[in-house]
Amino acid sequence: MDHMTMLQAAVVIFAIAAGGGLLMAGIRFFANINPPAWMAMVHGLLAASGLTLAIFAALTVGVPASAQLAIVLLVFAAAGGAFLILGYQWKQRLLPTTIVIGHATVAVIGFGLLAKAAFLS
Repeated sequence: MDHMTMLQAAVVIFAIAAGGGLLMAGIRFFANINPPAWMAMVHGLLAASGLTLAIFAALTVGVPASAQLAIVLLVFAAAGGAFLILGYQWKQRLLPTTIVIGHATVAVIGFGLLAKAAFLS
């Protein structure tokens, strides 16, 4: 499998994860409660799957520089997500909006760069 196919598959997986992220953000911001833990776990597992595939492509066949930057940003987004679930969701504390927005912003930028590398390079 070539690197473009792997990156494109990763983008599709991330898009599904992003849909769950949007749903969770809606729950957090409009219902003023945390989304269900199972939803956060599925979101994280999907995102981790996409990230793993992108990293695999980068380490085995090489990817464009924009995809490398995307991977770095998505690793930071993953760290933010892990911080949210372990530091707040797990302790049943309301997720802080600033961290949720920061996590989403970094993830969206990383997703955009990965999509650019996968479909426009």
